[in-house]
Amino acid sequence: MNEEMKRYFEELESKDKTSQYEAYQHIMAETEQEVDWAYEVWDDLKADLTHKDAHRRSRAAQFLAQLAISDPENRMLHDFPDVWEVTFDSKFVTARHSLQAIWRVGLAGPEHKQLVMDHLTNRFENCQDEKNYTLIRFDIMEGMRSLYDYLEDPEIKRTALDLIEKEQDAKYRKKYASVW
Repeated sequence: MNEEMKRYFEELESKDKTSQYEAYQHIMAETEQEVDWAYEVWDDLKADLTHKDAHRRSRAAQFLAQLAISDPENRMLHDFPDVWEVTFDSKFVTARHSLQAIWRVGLAGPEHKQLVMDHLTNRFENCQDEKNYTLIRFDIMEGMRSLYDYLEDPEIKRTALDLIEKEQDAKYRKKYASVW
């Protein structure tokens, strides 16, 4: 990892919120492409998934989701349940940010894509008892759409449209369909 990236990870711990946010933005941008330093931060990020600080949990889940494409050892296949758990975080904003990022794991390969799609599908079908479940479902649709846009896999679209059809409320069915 180069010195600039090290500095960004250090800045995440800054007392200055602007510095933290700028560092976060740089890391997110850098990890949109494959990087060769994923394992230098992987274990620390995995540990942060259960950190007492909700910001650290959120960032860790988002960064790990981004780093899945930089994981030739396929650690994510083993670590996915820990990342997925953050999508149920007690802090809704933490859970939501994690859920909005989780689709990126599916870019790492066919097995990853299936893992993500299975979890998103199950969550869509079974989240009605969760607080803000309509937002959760909308985020799931957006995640599936993003995955579809990258992979152009018609099965992703078919799955999403099938889920939308299961929505009983016409207002929300229309909202979810608007993503597609």
